[in-house]
Amino acid sequence: MAQKKAGGSTRNGRDSKSKRLGVKKFGGEIVLAGNIIVRQNGNKFHAGENVGCAKDYTLFALKNGKIKFETKGKKKKKFIKLI
Repeated sequence: MAQKKAGGSTRNGRDSKSKRLGVKKFGGEIVLAGNIIVRQNGNKFHAGENVGCAKDYTLFALKNGKIKFETKGKKKKKFIKLI
């Protein structure tokens, strides 16, 4: 008789789908009202003038305009506003 044990099964082989986060429109670009500017987890970027923040922290344009990224304050918070 063959003296070989059965091989165990692996517990790997799963992966989650990517979230497609990140900046979608960059500084200086013209955007229309409703365009998504940034998809993010938490407030890496904060909403400035004419920019809205959804419940999943997505930043979007409230009006047509040009995007401007800026940092403010002692903590160097990053804000996005429309000019």
